Amino acid sequence: MKRKYEGEVVDVVIVGAGAAGGVLAKELSEAGMSVVMLDAGPFLNPQKDFASDELSMQKLGWQDTRIVTGEDPLQMGHNNSGKNVGGGTVHFTGVFLRFHDSDFLAKTRDGVADDWPIGYEDLAPYYDKIEKEIAVAGPRHFPWGNFHGPYPYPERDRLSPNAFVFQKGCEQLGIRTAVTPLAILSAPFEDRPPCINRGFCNQGCMPNAKFSTLIVHIPKAMQAGAEVLADCMVTQIIMNRDGRAEGVMFTHEGKSYEQRARLVILSAFVVETPRLLLHSANAQFPDGLANSSGWVGKGIMTHSSHDVYAKFNEEIRLYKGTPVLASTQDFYETSAERDFVRGYTLHAHGARPVGFAKGVARSSPVPVWGARLRETMWDYNYYGRITMVGEVLPNPDNRVTLSDEKDEHGIPRATVAFSYGDNDRRLIDHAVGTMNSILEAAGGKPEIIVPDTAHLMGGCRMGNDPTASVVNSYGQTHDIPNLFICDASIFVTSGGGNPTNTVMALAARTADYIKAKGARLEL
Repeated sequence: MKRKYEGEVVDVVIVGAGAAGGVLAKELSEAGMSVVMLDAGPFLNPQKDFASDELSMQKLGWQDTRIVTGEDPLQMGHNNSGKNVGGGTVHFTGVFLRFHDSDFLAKTRDGVADDWPIGYEDLAPYYDKIEKEIAVAGPRHFPWGNFHGPYPYPERDRLSPNAFVFQKGCEQLGIRTAVTPLAILSAPFEDRPPCINRGFCNQGCMPNAKFSTLIVHIPKAMQAGAEVLADCMVTQIIMNRDGRAEGVMFTHEGKSYEQRARLVILSAFVVETPRLLLHSANAQFPDGLANSSGWVGKGIMTHSSHDVYAKFNEEIRLYKGTPVLASTQDFYETSAERDFVRGYTLHAHGARPVGFAKGVARSSPVPVWGARLRETMWDYNYYGRITMVGEVLPNPDNRVTLSDEKDEHGIPRATVAFSYGDNDRRLIDHAVGTMNSILEAAGGKPEIIVPDTAHLMGGCRMGNDPTASVVNSYGQTHDIPNLFICDASIFVTSGGGNPTNTVMALAARTADYIKAKGARLEL
């Protein structure tokens, strides 16, 4: 490889070029720091490498083998990870919600999980900053949570037929809805065009109307001097005798390289970040790096993301428009009228034909297969869909560990164990019942329930107590002062809404902390 910083000790090396890594690279390089960012996946060109093709674009997810176990083993890949420069932001739906203040206070308010060491007010200015940087388009008034607007750009127009059906059903039941806040342009911004409703957001946005760090933060980081190394799998964190991080080892096209740095930041996401910490164990840190608490890999969370499909007499055409265009958070907060704590968001969520077929083929309680699957696919245009984003409470038994099987880089493959708790199951049952009622009120006949999950969080949680957490509120590990973790793995709880905005806000806050501390982090 032709390298800019080969053989040099840079200020910062960042592992992972996704939602958090992109923000960190931009902020730190623009502050004058020398930055190297590595990603295990390729550096793609949206106009040349993306396609309106569901099957070929599955490659945007992390398809490497993970071993899954537990009572509810997770489906891994495109739905909850990315493997390319830009990470999951390249193929997410663009839903851009803020957490509510209650999400940071689950223990205090509801007696479950733990409180975060920060509150909504700590992230509010960073939510503002990120939303402005990428021109989030949102409704004139957002009825829930702490922030009600205005958003930097006006709400998206026009709504899809599926969104209209969702709004109609909610209105009949007295459920409030709003146009979904989206990281998708409703008007030109910088050198990017507005969305034209192609609908292939999950396959990568060819026109660049949808935000990703690939097209927004990373080019700005490179312009400020950052070096971005694609197709580079980090295999080890290099430690010195003083118990400090000195850089990373990585492989590229079968060869091994080193990048020395004064500061190491892991933004490799919920599976790969704990995996790398555990694999980098040494005599001084026999249980893995930053793991004196024993919490590395523990307490991972997903969002329950069940889908309900209903058949209508008129055509809905789920492929029309941006996948998510209308939502409700009327069931987000804990209510004494329900038999569970915490809550969920509901989205009117479109589906392309292959995704629809894959979903209904594993529906519950009886999969749709054979002749019935063929008949269902003939009627694809007549189905509407609602998807939930349900909070899952942290459980130490839901965790990432290392298996005995190794990959082509010689690293033990990750084993991901997951089981729902009783509260999680009651929440899902309530959400599925609500989705059924909305679709029926809109004139549809609910036919298919697809159990699903989306997003991953936890595994290196933040906290003020070093014996019960991995990092402080800025992502600085308690055990190794110049080793940071900044991605969704530092979440304490999962919240009931899409997490990307919060991941990026945390990254912007961490960047400010690093800039303020400067050389003192090396002490």
